[in-house]
Amino acid sequence: METIKIAVLGLGTVGQGVVMMLDAQKELLAKEAGCPIELGRVLEKYLTKKRDVQLPEGMCTNRWEDILQDPSIRIIVETIGGIEPARTYILQALKAGKSVVTANNDLLAEYGTELFQAAREAERDLYFENSVGGAIPLIRALRQNLSVCRLTQIMGIINGTTNYILTRMGEGCGFHKALAEAQENGLTEPDPKADIDGRDAARSAAILATLAFHSQVHLADVYMEGITRITGEDIAIAHSLGYAIKLLAVCRNDGVSIEARVHPALIPAAHPLSAVKDTYYAIFVKGEELSETMFYGLGIGRLPSAIAILDDVVAVAQNIHRNCQGRLNFVEPRTLPILPMEKVRTRFFLRLLLTDEPGTLADVTEILGRCNVSIARVHQTVLDKGVAEVVFITHLAVEGDMQEAVSSIQALPATQKVVSLIRVEGVAEDS
Repeated sequence: METIKIAVLGLGTVGQGVVMMLDAQKELLAKEAGCPIELGRVLEKYLTKKRDVQLPEGMCTNRWEDILQDPSIRIIVETIGGIEPARTYILQALKAGKSVVTANNDLLAEYGTELFQAAREAERDLYFENSVGGAIPLIRALRQNLSVCRLTQIMGIINGTTNYILTRMGEGCGFHKALAEAQENGLTEPDPKADIDGRDAARSAAILATLAFHSQVHLADVYMEGITRITGEDIAIAHSLGYAIKLLAVCRNDGVSIEARVHPALIPAAHPLSAVKDTYYAIFVKGEELSETMFYGLGIGRLPSAIAILDDVVAVAQNIHRNCQGRLNFVEPRTLPILPMEKVRTRFFLRLLLTDEPGTLADVTEILGRCNVSIARVHQTVLDKGVAEVVFITHLAVEGDMQEAVSSIQALPATQKVVSLIRVEGVAEDS
């Protein structure tokens, strides 16, 4: 029986997890794949760096050519991350007749079309379950189980780091302290900017929208806003009104255009997403033939990531064993236009500090009405003598109209500060 050899590129947290589980679960992996799976080589830039895994002498190399030119290596597992050299390595591996498993959402969001085309031409597999949602089997569901369903919406929490930070802030912890905790617990990259600015979630949103809607969505198409402007006061006020604040990815397809955005949003306390805490992910998928279906689970960490990657390795090994590689590579997508953010319709949470004097509230509501923004709820609190905090929750409104209204409100003499403008999602359509 043929033994399938793999090479792991990168021996960071995820790469080490793959090596560990490959050894610990080798009998189960062989049973599932129908043939033994064995570690052939490891590509590692720093050969003398101390790691948590012990490898046989000669297993590690810092020369990509040693792996590329080795005909015994059938599967490449890319855990390097970033664009280069990962993109070049994957393209060269596919051209050389090797299949690829990657966890690289950055690369797929930017160059997915090119990589899928290379896999099609080479008739080799390109699997990427861990690129979105960690161990949650979301990518496979979109590529296989739901491939014939006309999906209309994906909405969810797809970044565990920011969900952890917002959870801790809801417990009274400050943003910077919560971020430091996440870093200490290994929940972020050395530079957490991509997490807290929403970029990592936007990459995942681009991948999900492309797969779900069969239309190419690039990272640049996704509106992106992070959590750095969310305060503990925002979270406390939202809670008092019956909402939680989450960093959400929202992707919709009405058959005419695609909406793709990542930003903080208020979610009603009764919505399942409001209860998703810490490093857990949760993604709602909805289609014309499908009521809302939720995928839920841990999204980050060494072992959840390794599970998702090795599940892909088993699937690719099965394809090699059965001589049917390339059967699940993504079909050539159509290209629906992306709905500009200023035309998106959603609800809003608007928090203002106003001079507490007669006519001020009337001036604000007049501007909102003039800009076609209807008020669903208003809550006013007198903070100090002469200063009132006013919070509005709106009905559905067009983003551009709301931004115009906020600019006009900001210009009022009685407006001391526009404290927060946060979108609201997950509300029933008739609410």
